[in-house]
Amino acid sequence: MASSDKAPDSMPVGDGSVPPGKPMTVGHQVIDKSAQMLQTLKPIKQMSIHACTFSVYGHDMSRQIECHHYITRMNQDFLQCAVYDSDEPSAHLIGVEYIVSDRIFDTLPHDEQKLWHSHDHEVTSGLWVNPGVLERIQRTELENIARTYGKFWCTWQVDRGDRLPLGAPALMMSPQVVNMGVIKPELVLFRDNKYKISSEELKKTRANIPESKPGNARVADYWMHTGKGFAIDIEEAEMKRIGAPQFP
Repeated sequence: MASSDKAPDSMPVGDGSVPPGKPMTVGHQVIDKSAQMLQTLKPIKQMSIHACTFSVYGHDMSRQIECHHYITRMNQDFLQCAVYDSDEPSAHLIGVEYIVSDRIFDTLPHDEQKLWHSHDHEVTSGLWVNPGVLERIQRTELENIARTYGKFWCTWQVDRGDRLPLGAPALMMSPQVVNMGVIKPELVLFRDNKYKISSEELKKTRANIPESKPGNARVADYWMHTGKGFAIDIEEAEMKRIGAPQFP
């Protein structure tokens, strides 16, 4: 069993709603507020888009989670996302996703492409939404996202009750319309009710959004073609020492 598929033997105390630890003191709150006024926090301020969608674990597709991506656009072909488990102030930072255009994806080595997933079904099925943004306003962005690929590493498996980021990271995959990739209806309904939207209605309005170029998904969404996913394990390794001779 890979490390990313093994629940921790024991958990810190607490109900899991927040990481274990003492409550914030007034002193810490003053420090944080002062830092917010004095520091620029430039990378964070570049986050310009909030997207809500769903992801499945690449090694156990019965595990499906709602994800909130806070996106920084580096250029027209590359986005980087901080991924949270909710959009609440107390949300857990559960991982990071990198998103590339189909043009960039096509340049990646074959083995690298296996780690990426397509986004066209997330968009055309109504699962990918930008909460609070009118559909007609986000239409161009949706058409762009439908032609992209993502690599999402989950570092905090909150869905299994982890109260801290424990164990190895897990590679996540995108929802699909086949086999185990279909998102559980109750998860979608819960999300839709929260934002007062209908994924089914969005699906109808997005029916004419072009999907990825034919052939691009042959290596992405690797599990669909092979029935096999990827799990990360942790093993000891000899440390490389600066200036010391390296032996085979």
